[in-house]
Amino acid sequence: MSNQTYKIGLEPVELEDANEQQKEILEKAKKANGMIPNMYKNMVNLPALQNTYDTGYHQFRRDSGFTPAEQEVVLLTISIENSCGYCTAAHSYLAENVSKTPKDVIEAIREGKEIQDEKLKALYEFAKVMNESRGNPTPEEAEKFLDSGYSEKQILAIILAQAVKTISNYSNHIFHTEVDEAFAGSKLEKA
Repeated sequence: MSNQTYKIGLEPVELEDANEQQKEILEKAKKANGMIPNMYKNMVNLPALQNTYDTGYHQFRRDSGFTPAEQEVVLLTISIENSCGYCTAAHSYLAENVSKTPKDVIEAIREGKEIQDEKLKALYEFAKVMNESRGNPTPEEAEKFLDSGYSEKQILAIILAQAVKTISNYSNHIFHTEVDEAFAGSKLEKA
């Protein structure tokens, strides 16, 4: 993250300083994650922002029709495309340790190299196209994605992932969010 970008003056909200609404959100995050991620401490400054993120994120995980590894391909791709170092580290960690995304796929996405698995490659390429085109893929790009075994509903799921990642990526940009210790080993310096 460039030091030339605006950094918001709001401070992270710690559990002991949180109002009732913020406290409920932070306690839920701690229960779900075993910690309160720095991103949550920042976004909870506006509880509606955190709640919208949580709702969309959980619905993407539940309803996307993608496997956990495919979900990480989408989320990691968008995070890198949006230059969010925090989410790149977090989703790299989750991809490897929770979603069991193949290590070579994670490395290819992080390093901008070709993915060998054809279906995951098609997913990666289409997630990138959707982000770069602001949701305006060409018919050929969409057909390539669909021909690789995905559905039109999964195009909508990618839009949901983009919405969720816009909330977290942009929030992390404006806060210059520090990567949590849990994800520090997955930092990508250029993101």
